[in-house]
Amino acid sequence: MTAPLEKTPCTIVTGFLGAGKTTLVRHLLENAGGRKLAVLVNEFGDLGFDGSFLAGCGIEGCTEDDVVELPNGCICCTVADDFVPALEKLLDRPNPPRHILIETSGLALPKPLVQAFNWPAIRSRVTVDGVIAVVDGPAVAEGQFADDPAALAAQKAADTSVEHDNPLEEVFEDQILCADLILLNKSDLVDAAGRARVKAEIAEHLPKAIKIVETAHGRVEPALILGLAAAVESDLAARPSHHGEGGHDHDHDDFDSVALPLPAGLSPEELSARVARAAEAEGVLRLKGFAAVPGKPMRLVVQGVGRRLSHHFDRPWGADEARDGRLTVIGLKGFDLKAVEAALTGA
Repeated sequence: MTAPLEKTPCTIVTGFLGAGKTTLVRHLLENAGGRKLAVLVNEFGDLGFDGSFLAGCGIEGCTEDDVVELPNGCICCTVADDFVPALEKLLDRPNPPRHILIETSGLALPKPLVQAFNWPAIRSRVTVDGVIAVVDGPAVAEGQFADDPAALAAQKAADTSVEHDNPLEEVFEDQILCADLILLNKSDLVDAAGRARVKAEIAEHLPKAIKIVETAHGRVEPALILGLAAAVESDLAARPSHHGEGGHDHDHDDFDSVALPLPAGLSPEELSARVARAAEAEGVLRLKGFAAVPGKPMRLVVQGVGRRLSHHFDRPWGADEARDGRLTVIGLKGFDLKAVEAALTGA
């Protein structure tokens, strides 16, 4: 096969757990303006959940073949086994995409993924058009990421229940340090003073002038995201990382993920109440799932990060689709699974 004269641009969408990456990707697909897009989506663990919010979603011009899930581990750790072959498969299609969106898991480091674009198998065929970091505005406003390393170290030392170094702060910083554009998402949930404070805190980490754009529900003009032409794979030296040039000296052993069944026959309010109780279990970081509601043809989505819970109907159930609800739970290693299960069953 003759290599194309122009490289296919790829946009990497990174961001912490629950920041709104999938919502942004859906928005871009829904507003592609005739441009043929494809998506590579990676969720933590082997649960393959976020792809179900994209595949077969009824977006005009987007088919199930245009959404590829990489569920076999963190995308930044499995570039050889999963990412590169999946990218090649998209590029080798008879009608290849004009632009590829890559949604990483919340725990992925973007720099090792960018480095993969220099692999001989793909470097002449693709380029990183830009790295977009989606930031959960309310979470940062609530101080979930400490800017003072000394204060953070003192807090960890005072908490005898912590038996390991928590990498969340470093993962968050690596994501924004690699970005060409930062979206301060859920800005409608933070007042003006809070937004200004969060933007100032983020700017303190940045080595160069990176634009921070306030968004709500991932709604942003696609032209602001697509077509940056940053050629990030050739600009790695300007993007510092906590994890060295190799970028592979990290692991995710501090986290567990599990998929649990959601009970059927509950109202949206009762189901959300149970998920809210589950979110209070020790060590739980994020919950995201879907369920069938009696008398409703639409699938109910429930999700939560910290104390913030939400639910909405996202799409009709497929004619042959099993209406078995399930909930993905991500937490610190050893989180209280029994408490989560008890909350969901109403015990």
